[in-house]
Parts: sequence; C-alpha cells; structure tokens
Amino acid sequence: MTNEKIRFAQRLIEAMQAQGYDPEPAILEREFNLRYFGKPMTLQGVRKWLIGTSIPSTDKIMTLAKWLKIPPDELTFGKEIKMEIEEANQHWQHEIGFNEREIFEAFIKLPTPQKKIVREVIVAFAKAYTTHQK
Repeated sequence: MTNEKIRFAQRLIEAMQAQGYDPEPAILEREFNLRYFGKPMTLQGVRKWLIGTSIPSTDKIMTLAKWLKIPPDELTFGKEIKMEIEEANQHWQHEIGFNEREIFEAFIKLPTPQKKIVREVIVAFAKAYTTHQK
C-alpha cells in the first residue's frame, strides 16, 4: 500500500463523516452507485478505497466529490498541496514590486534565444553572489 492511497482513504472517511455517513463499505457502495452513471462499483471495490489499497479513477472521484461536497482536488490530494502553492504565490506577490514585474514582462516578450542569454546571465550573477556570501 502506498502512502498516497492511505491518505486518500483517510480523506474519504473524513469527508463521509463530515456529511453524516458512517464510513462503511455498504454505505459507500449504495450512495456512490445511486449517483454514478457508469458501471456500478462492487462492495469489494469501494472497500479498497476505504482501506487504502486503491484510488478511484477521475470520473469516480468527481462523483464522490459532488456527493460529499468536497472539491475533487482536496479529496484526491488534500489541502496541504493547495496551501503550499498559495504560500509560494503569496511569496511572489509580496516580494516582487513594480520594477521586477516590468522586467518579467519584458523578459516574457523576448525571443527564446535572448531569454536563454538573460537566464544564463542571471544564473551567473546568482552563483557569484552566493559564492561571495560564503
């Protein structure tokens, strides 16, 4: 069993409990199959989701997410990744001022060969600065 499958099972159980359902295979099978328009899941199949030995396909995750009123990405990956991304984006928002944004906009408009040169110059400066700071 992989950690990701186990973490998915924990999130599924928590989502079921948050909506007032006992995290039992029979309940999951019944409620899922009422809402899913593909081939019905078996009791053994949904049990694997709950014990962390398998993760459902994307279409099944979408059905679970709608039923349990949880964003599909949160059910699949958890809140941690989303928070890490938001923190990284906030860092960029706070650290980059108008002048830097203007430079990035100009960089984006450059042809690929010039972008490569600018990148090499910036990396060289960064390495020199890091070496000098030690």
